[in-house]
Amino acid sequence: MTRTEAQQGLQLASGARPGIVAGGGVLPQAVARALKALGSDPFVLILEGEAEPGTVLETCEHETRPLEDIGKLVSILKRHRVTHLVMAGEIRRRPKLSAIRPSLGLVTLLPSVIAGLGKGDDGLLRLIMRWLEKSGIHVVGAHQIVPELLAMEGSWTKARPKAADWRDIEAGRAAAEAIGALDIGQGAVAIGGRAIALEGIEGTNGLLERVRDLRGHGRLAGKTGGVLVKCLKPGQELRADLPTVGPTTVELAHAAGLSGIAVEASRSLVIDGPELVARADALGLFALGLSAREDRHGG
Repeated sequence: MTRTEAQQGLQLASGARPGIVAGGGVLPQAVARALKALGSDPFVLILEGEAEPGTVLETCEHETRPLEDIGKLVSILKRHRVTHLVMAGEIRRRPKLSAIRPSLGLVTLLPSVIAGLGKGDDGLLRLIMRWLEKSGIHVVGAHQIVPELLAMEGSWTKARPKAADWRDIEAGRAAAEAIGALDIGQGAVAIGGRAIALEGIEGTNGLLERVRDLRGHGRLAGKTGGVLVKCLKPGQELRADLPTVGPTTVELAHAAGLSGIAVEASRSLVIDGPELVARADALGLFALGLSAREDRHGG
């Protein structure tokens, strides 16, 4: 299902301490569990209103802060002796600019941050990472901590795509790459050989719910099948916000009447892989990893 061999993950030196900025979804929890299993003592900055309460995150040393406390991020991490930081999970809203109290280090980047708030996620993440690393905190990707989450190339399920599904996969991938180039989203749904819905600020779950609602309307009425495709944005920073799927993705794809899901192998994360495969097999959906297009990616 996912790649475990020949990948050892990040090796932290003696005295190093990992930290997690935890957004929504189960990815921050997977990272925290992996770090604890390795004997690390991670500090977790839980983003208020984003990360799920009552999870493994709260068994770690942690603080809960609103997004608007971004200006205090470096001082918080330094106080907890964090040397290596993972930014994991969804953030469904942007911070209110009027409520941000920038630190001295952030002031120099503030004009760029203000501009970034009106643009896509990747550009803003790059600015934040640059600020963190100038402050002496190494930013690492979730896949460097939990490499077994990286999607494997090829089919994972009993069901396999048919010829019509492959047409949808190609159409969906082209659409996902197009919106990714504009730093809008990472996913698209194609039905009947053409893209019919693109991922926006609502994320993948919202995209699939929208497709479900569209099934009874207009040109989609009576159409069957279709595929969700997710892939990395061209030139995307690899250390944050990799395309992610999990069992919930399968459930929502089925509810939307799709035949399967496809993600870019080695550049996407699969949460709860065995459960994802079990649900897909039970529902008759296919799931697979597409060969990565190396020339598209930055770092």
